[in-house]
Amino acid sequence: MEYTEEKPTFFQRFILWREEKINEKRFVLLLSFVVGILTALAALILKFLIHQIEFFLTNNFDVTRANWLYLIYPVVGIFLTGLFVRNIVRDDISHGVTKILYAISRRQGRIKRHNMWSSVIASAITIGFGGSVGAEAPIVLTGSAIGSNLGKTFRMEHKTLMLLIGCGAAGAVAGIFKAPIAGLVFTLEVLMIDLTMASLLPLLVSCVTAATVSYITTGTEAMFRFHLDNPFVMERIPYAILMGIACGLVSLYFTRAMDSVEDMFRKYSNPYVKLTIGGVILSILIFLFPPLYGEGYNTIELLLNGTTLADWNEVMDNSLFYGFGSLLLVYLTLILLFKVFASSATNGGGGCGGIFAPSLFLGCITGFIFARFCNQFDLGPYIPEKNFALLGMAGVMSGVMHAPLTGIFLIAELTGGYDLFLALMIVSVSAYLTIIVFEPHSIYSMRLAKKGELITHHKDKAVLTLMKIENVVEKDFDKVSPDMDLGQVVSVISKAKRNVFPVVNKDGELLGVVLLDDIRNIMFRQELYHRFTVDKFMVSTPARLNINDSMDVVMTKFDDTGAWNLPVVDDEGKYIGFVSKSKIFNTYRQVLVDFSAE
Repeated sequence: MEYTEEKPTFFQRFILWREEKINEKRFVLLLSFVVGILTALAALILKFLIHQIEFFLTNNFDVTRANWLYLIYPVVGIFLTGLFVRNIVRDDISHGVTKILYAISRRQGRIKRHNMWSSVIASAITIGFGGSVGAEAPIVLTGSAIGSNLGKTFRMEHKTLMLLIGCGAAGAVAGIFKAPIAGLVFTLEVLMIDLTMASLLPLLVSCVTAATVSYITTGTEAMFRFHLDNPFVMERIPYAILMGIACGLVSLYFTRAMDSVEDMFRKYSNPYVKLTIGGVILSILIFLFPPLYGEGYNTIELLLNGTTLADWNEVMDNSLFYGFGSLLLVYLTLILLFKVFASSATNGGGGCGGIFAPSLFLGCITGFIFARFCNQFDLGPYIPEKNFALLGMAGVMSGVMHAPLTGIFLIAELTGGYDLFLALMIVSVSAYLTIIVFEPHSIYSMRLAKKGELITHHKDKAVLTLMKIENVVEKDFDKVSPDMDLGQVVSVISKAKRNVFPVVNKDGELLGVVLLDDIRNIMFRQELYHRFTVDKFMVSTPARLNINDSMDVVMTKFDDTGAWNLPVVDDEGKYIGFVSKSKIFNTYRQVLVDFSAE
């Protein structure tokens, strides 16, 4: 049979041409431009779908009374989302930013292809039907997936894939919020993309491109209309600091409560049990407090632009509280407390959404309550409610995400409130300093941090996180069994290249080790060959490594024991191999070179 060489496809020829004609740095800039366009378009599609679904379902509601359909819509939304995820996507797509952090830390920048579209559809259904979550985290995952898969298509190395993930995330934030600076800062602060000139330019290109696409399609005005009626004055600085502390405590409550409630949902494996619990909680809360429906941006708009009690009382439209203006602070405080349960029930019950919007929502209400309370009880100089509602958004976002710069720039760009920049900085920093006293990790990173899988700006820890124990395990150690006699061991030693011999029983379990130095004084005495068996002269290991241990744990065990070699076992105690310090140091040095190279 005659062999005919298969011709390369057009795409293969294009890749070869690109490698020959366009250098890596320029091509990455070109890809970051494409990522910016695609992520902005994805953000526009998601926003359009959410608004259309919500408008279709709630447009005819009577604002003067409670609407019973609030009890039905959220359950239907979670149910439809669950069906879509289980039967079409067949993968977990919740906690978008956590998934991105995991992809950067443990998957060498690889995100599954379906994430380019699955989160858009799932979150549109969830939020459109009333799910009390945000669209931003799903679109950030979508943008990062676009960047990752575009890089994979053009055969980029994993370091470039991580950068393109950052470009996708930055473009998504810039596009959905019309906030290019916030997109850049979010990627550096939350995703921990290392800041070098090689990474800064592509991130900027994606941010500017995505924001420009949004400006062209939806206009250049800020996402939330805000007019500064009362400039910030120095005598309000103590109140800004106090409100920052309050925002930090609200952030702590939100983070801890959400983690606890989601842990409760994880105990149930049946999706219909989760749907029932989550749907009932969410529906009842939305029925009692309609501002919990969807993203809550209408409430934010109202509090940022209202100037009179009549304006603010519109928050109670469609609810049982309609007409009870004297209960406004009580009503908003209850919303503040129950928002975390509504958001957790949405995701825990099978919905899909993020915590960007809930953070902004809670911050706005926190700031308004703080200012209104001070004014109502005459606790000092007049505190402008709308100003502090805006400042609260920055405070809670900074606390929840552990990202004060993101909070500052995002709110400034979202509202055009640059005249309050000093106040934004005071509140954001105060909130951040408050929450880190109690919680060292953000709501996004706390799950990965518990498993030792979180990458950080700390170079040493970042390199250890990028390393995997399975890549440094050495398996060329000769095994001996506990019933072998000294003569048999000497025979093994004569052919071995190592001076450590793992003792393994017939089930493959590691019992101990034989050290060449320990038997050197008897191994040449042939009269002892049949008198001693391995179980008489083997010793215990100073520590054992588990194949699932993080490299941070591995290095801690080496430091604690002072050992040069440590055995590795699986969860059942079965021997796998050894890890040596020299192998770790060689791998560490190579990863550090790759991680730091520009």
